[in-house]
Order: sequence, then structure tokens, then C-alpha cells
Amino acid sequence: MAEYYPVKLRQAGEFELEISWSDGHESVYPVRVLRLNCPCALCVHELSGRKILDEAAVSADVKPMVINPEGRYAINIHWTDGHKTGIYTYELLRSLCPCSECRASRESKD
Repeated sequence: MAEYYPVKLRQAGEFELEISWSDGHESVYPVRVLRLNCPCALCVHELSGRKILDEAAVSADVKPMVINPEGRYAINIHWTDGHKTGIYTYELLRSLCPCSECRASRESKD
């Protein structure tokens, strides 16, 4: 199990998803960013890891319709564009956190 996990997920706005984490961190994601970072084999080449999703084909107003837990390590999102095969691990979600603290941490590792 991840060292942190969501304790609360909620729609923060029409196009934002907020996750409150067990370590007290708060993440607010633009939902289209999550859709564009789907890790499934339809969106990312399984062998090379190269993104194959055509971002231009994803509508600017795409939104989650259903969010389901996947065990104790991830969530699965069913999107308004019909896509539903991506499993977003907690580790992936934290790596995508757009807050200034997380961005700075990522940049310092690069």
C-alpha cells in the first residue's frame, strides 16, 4: 500500500477534482490533465512507455462520470468521452499534483 492514500475525493468545480490525502496534503487537479495522463495501454505504448493518446482528440470539457476504487492502491475513472480503462495509482496521482509545493519538488529532482 502507498505511504499515503486519498481520504476524500470531491468535485471542486466543474472541471476540477480535489483529493485530500492521508498525510494532510490537498491536491486540486484540472480533470482534463488527468484524462491526458491516463496510463492505460490505449493511451501509453505498453513496451516503450511512449504516450500514444492523441491529446487533440480529447475534448476540452471531458469530465469524470464515475470514480471507483481499485483495491487499496488506485482509482479507476469513467470519462464522459467513453474512456474507462485507466487505473490511476495513488503514486501517479501524487506525481501529477499541480500545487506549487509538488511542482517545486519535481523540478528540484530534474
